[in-house]
Amino acid sequence: MTRPGYSAISSYSRVQILNELQQNAGRSITELCAATDLHANTVREHVQRLIESGYAVAETEERKKRGRPRVLYSAANGTGNTESPIARRRAEDAARRGDLMRRVMPWTDCGDLSTAAMHQIDALVDDLGGAGFDPVVDDIDLTVDLSPCPHADTLPEHRGTLCHVHLGIMDGVLAQAGGPLRVEGMAPSCNPSECVVHLSSRS
Repeated sequence: MTRPGYSAISSYSRVQILNELQQNAGRSITELCAATDLHANTVREHVQRLIESGYAVAETEERKKRGRPRVLYSAANGTGNTESPIARRRAEDAARRGDLMRRVMPWTDCGDLSTAAMHQIDALVDDLGGAGFDPVVDDIDLTVDLSPCPHADTLPEHRGTLCHVHLGIMDGVLAQAGGPLRVEGMAPSCNPSECVVHLSSRS
């Protein structure tokens, strides 16, 4: 069974591929190879891992000409053809566990958040926790503190792309869960070991 969470992008090659999919939906293997300078077999293997983790989806293009239709890939962001059934199932499972926890430990209830928003937080915390993070959520200020960042020792030239992809993954998890919360951005910090993500409510 594939381990959930950011282990799917433990390889910087997968980070590059997911970054490309987040910026440009509907990419073919050939286009991903050109964007990343990776061999087609390597790209296929990485894309499959992203799909199994719920971070990417595939669809077969509609062709009006003769020939085999291409398979096109996009980052899973919960809208239209980019909804991942794997991510949706994980979000539903996280919501059930969250509801059970709040019944058993009612003091953990985030009273100011709607049920849909709480279920989004459940999905986000579950995804981050499965990846080895220990997120601290402030449901009043709508922040998620991931400090210390486990990727602080990433090469400086890779850090911007990695942070961008992480934020995209978090926003995708929230969207797949359904509700008003979205990722607004990351708090600026001179210390790469610190990581605080701001959420916003679009209710």
